[in-house]
Amino acid sequence: MKVVIIKYNAGNIYSVDYALKRLGVEPVITDDPKLICSADKVIFPGVGEALSTMTYLKERGLDALIRGLKQPVLGICLGMQLMCRFSEEGSAICLGIFDTHVKRFIPDRHEDKVPHMGWNTLTDVKSCLFTAEQEDKFAYFVHSYYVPLNEYTIATTDYILPFSAALHKDNFYATQFHPEKSGDVGEQILTNFLKL
Repeated sequence: MKVVIIKYNAGNIYSVDYALKRLGVEPVITDDPKLICSADKVIFPGVGEALSTMTYLKERGLDALIRGLKQPVLGICLGMQLMCRFSEEGSAICLGIFDTHVKRFIPDRHEDKVPHMGWNTLTDVKSCLFTAEQEDKFAYFVHSYYVPLNEYTIATTDYILPFSAALHKDNFYATQFHPEKSGDVGEQILTNFLKL
């Protein structure tokens, strides 16, 4: 199986690379359109800022390339947010795969810290990205922006308010949390994705 991690100006690529290698997969890290299109699975990770990242993707034609992929694609963290229509971070027009907006957390109480960093439970899990055993299990989050609950939500978590922990539409899957940093739970989610 050929797995590609899309290389672009966002962090976190190598932690995903290590996580896949632990599962016995040797991914290719590339921004080569031919290699991306010929992969069996594509992973679109990211830690960074939405507007500058979208500018980078558009300059290289990677925005249209990602939208047109037909194989299973997994967006992680910023990757998930960029797969939405619009982000409040820099008022960025994003890929529009998921027809929903990305919003900034507004703390209600002093103890609500932004960015949201740490372990939160996954609830209402569905789709083949998850197994029933992953209901109420913990995953690791680091983010200041969130995707509200919507028709594509396949897992929910709660920090300040309930929001989408994962999304799915057609061949596109995405997690706000970092499966590569979420221990056994994240490893199982990556395994489920590789089996799609």
